[in-house]
Amino acid sequence: PSASSSSSSAYSTPSSTMASTAGARLMQFVNSPTGPKTTHFWGPVANWGFVVAGLADTKKPEEMISGTMTGALCVYSGLFMRFAWKVQPRNYILLTCHAANECVQMYNFQRWARWSTAQGSKAQGQLGKQ
Repeated sequence: PSASSSSSSAYSTPSSTMASTAGARLMQFVNSPTGPKTTHFWGPVANWGFVVAGLADTKKPEEMISGTMTGALCVYSGLFMRFAWKVQPRNYILLTCHAANECVQMYNFQRWARWSTAQGSKAQGQLGKQ
């Protein structure tokens, strides 16, 4: 009788093993140095607001984009990508957030720069006519 009971408990179903492994990994993340109990998690989550705002700006006309602010956000995200890589423990959430923001802001900056250059050409043409 003891042999049959031990053999049935020795085998577990694949779904229960995966569930316990997933639960253990989730708790490992929750309690990690970059988990949701720390500012290493909530800071980057809040910074995704920059990415969302940048994506919203892609729908705006170019004349509504501030070249100065967009350039500043490019520098800001570039600096914080380096910080996220160098800080210990390495903060991949922050790195991903700022890499995404860098892409969005650079796209908006080139839109603004092309518009600004075209406006400058138009102004030069207007001066030549006078």
